[in-house]
Amino acid sequence: MMDYPLWLIPALPLLGFLLNGTASLIYGSLQAARRSEAYRKEHPESEHGNGHGNGHGNHAPESHGHGSHGDDHGHGHAGFLLPYGLRLFHGIVGVGTVGLSCVLAFGVLIPYAKAALSAPEAAAPVVETLYRWISIGSFAIDIAFRLDTLSAVMLSFVTFVGTLIHLYSVGYMQSEEGYGRFFAYLNLFMFSMLILITANNLPMLFIGWEGVGLCSYLLIGYYYDKDFAAAAGKKAFVVNRIGDLAMILGIFGVFALFGTADFSFVEMARNQALNGQANISVYLVCLLLFGGACGKSAQVPLYVWLPDAMAGPTPVSALIHAATMVTAGVYLVARCSALYLLAPDAMTLVAWVGAGTAIFAATIGLAQNDIKKVLAYSTVSQLGYMFLACGVGAFAMGIFHVYTHAFFKACLFLGSGSVIHALHHEQDIRRMGGLKGKIPATHMTMLVSALAIAGIFPLAGFFSKDQILGAAFANGNYVLFAVGLVTAGMTAFYMFRLYRMTFSGDYRGSKESETHIHESPLTMTLPLWILATLSAVAGFLGLPEALHGTNVFIRFLEPSVGKPAVHHVSHATEYGLMLGSLVVAIGGILLAWRWYTGKNAEFTPGAAAEEIIPSPAAHAFFTKTGKLGPIVANKWNVDEGIDALILNPFRKIGNFLWRGFDALFIDGLVNASAFMVELTGDLTRFFTTGNVRNYALTFTLGVLGLAVYIWLR
Repeated sequence: MMDYPLWLIPALPLLGFLLNGTASLIYGSLQAARRSEAYRKEHPESEHGNGHGNGHGNHAPESHGHGSHGDDHGHGHAGFLLPYGLRLFHGIVGVGTVGLSCVLAFGVLIPYAKAALSAPEAAAPVVETLYRWISIGSFAIDIAFRLDTLSAVMLSFVTFVGTLIHLYSVGYMQSEEGYGRFFAYLNLFMFSMLILITANNLPMLFIGWEGVGLCSYLLIGYYYDKDFAAAAGKKAFVVNRIGDLAMILGIFGVFALFGTADFSFVEMARNQALNGQANISVYLVCLLLFGGACGKSAQVPLYVWLPDAMAGPTPVSALIHAATMVTAGVYLVARCSALYLLAPDAMTLVAWVGAGTAIFAATIGLAQNDIKKVLAYSTVSQLGYMFLACGVGAFAMGIFHVYTHAFFKACLFLGSGSVIHALHHEQDIRRMGGLKGKIPATHMTMLVSALAIAGIFPLAGFFSKDQILGAAFANGNYVLFAVGLVTAGMTAFYMFRLYRMTFSGDYRGSKESETHIHESPLTMTLPLWILATLSAVAGFLGLPEALHGTNVFIRFLEPSVGKPAVHHVSHATEYGLMLGSLVVAIGGILLAWRWYTGKNAEFTPGAAAEEIIPSPAAHAFFTKTGKLGPIVANKWNVDEGIDALILNPFRKIGNFLWRGFDALFIDGLVNASAFMVELTGDLTRFFTTGNVRNYALTFTLGVLGLAVYIWLR
């Protein structure tokens, strides 16, 4: 079935990272040398060391044009442009290696999918072992790659959407001096994610898991000379370390339960064959693995890093929030579905955390004004839906929503980047409006994607989201169903609030900026059209029986995640549930459409965003909420609460350990010992006079003392 090894698929992005990274380092070193030499020529009176240091200080704004940009969004193109040939090299290598990886992936996936759908026995996992990595007694770990129906689904959209995001980046990042560094990081991100989804064991999966965490830190903090971007990168890294600690303990727990860490434990779990030697609770192991998933997939309480990830360039936001990092947690839970089925209480926890995250993040999305922040909280909310599905036993339906979400969320993020590009890095939707005719390609693609995520029939989001709600209802989880339904209405509202404030009415920015609005280049709009098309049609892969479909997607996934543990309901009930979710979504859209007409906005062209009232009706409602509205707008004061309840106490403990314990006690002991040595030296130096008579007298007294001692014995 395969004419080339599986390892080639992740190896190609790794090659791209090495080539782009090497070229970027070499060129950066040459540029630094040229600038240092130029500075020395301009300042011959300066010493080499000081001149070099001052040279960096004087030329820093020139080196990082985005650093001189005064906005709060991490954007601003560099004044220094890389040579065309070098930019062409980085673009071809960056896009080409990932694109070729995508081609190879589909060369494997298409025949595998055809065989698996025609005969279930043909869906047996394909495992390719490269070499033995670890061997300690009975514990052995191989570097091995796995292709089964679950990894096939993940490979399909990760490589395809990843390729489109790389292509989009060619246009979006072309004026950045760090162009090569950006593509190197992006390639490494793809390599790490592909390792994660093709790994045949948990330790190898963990390598990819940590790799995407590292790359997210590097890409979120891409504008490293901006404090908020550097802080956002560190925040993502630290919060994910909390989840990763739980994750690695969960891996140890799997080995303790089954005596192995490769994915053969999934089949053991199906047969309830717990072959491990340790006495450990299955519930605890599931809880630990879910802790890792909460960190990577931004679930309450470890979601706080993801909205701040908007500090990175927009293609990074699309890659993290649509196709790669945030899907890793859902993938982990689905991969371990057989294990979770042994711990119903753990599944209940997963469902409730997912539902709570979905509605909590949706409430925050209602009041955000940064176009990327709205989409960020939307991602957190949609991830909650996916975990809700897993928690009620509909693992395949959760992955189906991962699949459809990749297309419409990537399109929305890249579309927001196109808007930001058109408006010269303006991100506040209060200062937008009237863009429908000015950037028509961006407008149409974002409209399709907004309808898809809102759950409007027959777009992709309708099928995937409706099946999750149907699974919750069919299993008797009526409260979870209600939470999901309310969240669906909120999703429709905040997405069309974003749409209307961005594209409808009059332009609310300055007159000068309006004259420079332009559509994005083809390298940016082509990915948008492709993603918008998939946002419209991808849902038909999961067409349910009630709509005369065979649900090909769910059927394809069954060998990996099992049949959905969902009770069947009548077609009449299904139609009623579909109609109900559709009515709720349309209601949310109509409310946003009515409130945010754009025609009755109160503003002065070029005014500060805080002075603009895009919707008097919405503003009046916000005022009536009293203190609640500002609290929601401020993200429920979660960051402030974390700062007050967790960070400040730890800062005080740290200050005490520094100033009290370290400075007084530890340094005191060290200083006291030094003082004693010094005192001893001061006292004994009186015996060192350089006078021979004194030395003779001392020698004589010593001999007499020794004689007396011997005589007394």
